[in-house]
Amino acid sequence: MIPLNAPNLVTLSRIILIPLLIGLYYLPEDWMAEHNRNVTATAVFIFAGITDWLDGWLARRLNQMSAFGAFLDPVADKLIVAGALVVLLYLNRVDMLVTLIIIGREIAISALREWMAKVGQAKSVAVAFIGKLKTLSQMVAIPLLLYHDRLLGLDCSWLGTVLINVAAVLTVASMLYYLRKALPHAAVRE
Repeated sequence: MIPLNAPNLVTLSRIILIPLLIGLYYLPEDWMAEHNRNVTATAVFIFAGITDWLDGWLARRLNQMSAFGAFLDPVADKLIVAGALVVLLYLNRVDMLVTLIIIGREIAISALREWMAKVGQAKSVAVAFIGKLKTLSQMVAIPLLLYHDRLLGLDCSWLGTVLINVAAVLTVASMLYYLRKALPHAAVRE
């Protein structure tokens, strides 16, 4: 049975936001101007980021931590990022290689963590500082790229592009870091 407590419902709401984020760009131009679409998509993505913080806070505050929540939270994070990157790729605001690197790394590291958990070595691939830097860079870059306009004199598109490219480099570095941490355990299991 899936525990539908407050933190898990907040996490599920993040997944429900994905079709909204994507659907905004399928609306006819006469329904919503491009600038309004970009502002709304940016707000949806930022709101999703807030729910990421909120579900963890609620789980700790209400003492409602669950194995399902621990599983669902990172899945929701990866799905909203992948959805936003696909939208940005569709809009030609992010490079295909950058998108492939970031989404591919998420799949590979998720599989690596699952495998390491099966062999009893989950802690050897726990989240590292470089992974947190990668996440910070992409979580700032994506709303800037969705907004895609000037804000208080700041060229959001340019800064978002710089940060998403930094995120791609950190993505490769963090993947290599996690693989290096897992390799000694892989050799023992062969």
